[in-house]
Amino acid sequence: MSLIERGAAGAADLRAAIAPQLGRAHVLGITGAPGAGKSTLVDALLGALLARGERVGVVAVDPSSPISGGALLGDRVRMDAHGEHPNVFIRSLASRGQLGGLSQATRGVVDVLDAAGFDTVIVETVGAGQSEVEVTRLADTCLVACPPGLGDDVQAIKAGILEIADLFVVTKADLPGARATARDLQQMLRVRAVAADAARATEPGWQVAVVPVAASLGDGLDALIEKIDAHAQSAGRGRRLHAAHAGGGVEPSPRHGLQAARIGACSTWPGIEQVSDAEGHAIASLQLRAAHLDAEGRCERSVVFALADAAWTLAAKGRGLAPVAGVDVDIALDRMQHEGETLLARAAPASAPARTGPAAAHRVDVFGGDGEAIARVAFRLAST
Repeated sequence: MSLIERGAAGAADLRAAIAPQLGRAHVLGITGAPGAGKSTLVDALLGALLARGERVGVVAVDPSSPISGGALLGDRVRMDAHGEHPNVFIRSLASRGQLGGLSQATRGVVDVLDAAGFDTVIVETVGAGQSEVEVTRLADTCLVACPPGLGDDVQAIKAGILEIADLFVVTKADLPGARATARDLQQMLRVRAVAADAARATEPGWQVAVVPVAASLGDGLDALIEKIDAHAQSAGRGRRLHAAHAGGGVEPSPRHGLQAARIGACSTWPGIEQVSDAEGHAIASLQLRAAHLDAEGRCERSVVFALADAAWTLAAKGRGLAPVAGVDVDIALDRMQHEGETLLARAAPASAPARTGPAAAHRVDVFGGDGEAIARVAFRLAST
């Protein structure tokens, strides 16, 4: 692992030598916002997998200091209960400035654990924002940890990280607000189902589930393990290897449709259309359908954000912009929408986001059919 992480002489020969042994381990990716409880969840999963006799490898990626380049590598502290078990091997990696929630060495380390005969390899990403989705290139099953109490239900609509989930885990499910978080995710999945055929964002025949888990108490673990096993049976193992062979190791696994979503979001959400596209500016429209509305007749927030994301994509297309590092979102749906109403999203370059924060790449305003502004989104560049 150290040889591969350093990129030292002989690393390429080593990777070639272990290649025939790859594809046996089930790679489980766990991502989510900072403080979502990912490490506590990993520790609980370790206990459950060890109890049924598995050998488990863990790759935990920690953020690096932008000043010193070092990292605390503290994720394994939360896994102390099982870290010394003979059937567990934990490797901490520093992200070293790599975007996407992983480090450059992550795949190589996963390959070593796979070749060494571990049954499951768990990859825990850096605390991730909405565009850090590199884990989808690596994992057979992607878990997105969504804790309650992150401030608002905007956390349940982000179009990047939440679209890669094979399973949603509502962590800290014993806390107030967990039921509301689960409800928001279920609403998002209803809208995602409308787009699934066009975006091919989910495994054929696989129903993305929302599983509440209080990892520190052990509550919900059995249900989560059952869902993980079901997805492994549905999706298979070694998906990172299939994707690499198909696209030279560059393209993401086709089951998520992320490339299509970033190249042209208008093609991934049925009904979203391009109205105009000028240098740095774009307008996208959406005529609301019944599936876009909740039980009270209000437009789902995930639909509003998808429309804004489509306008941003159109405006940025072909301009060679850096990847989006984050967004500032303000959505106000105080009035009822109705089926047949047309929403418009206007994207334009912006020097500052709608809220305080770093400079933004673009600002997108979303308007209802009566011209009233209902959303404002600022997309921040990774380089800012």
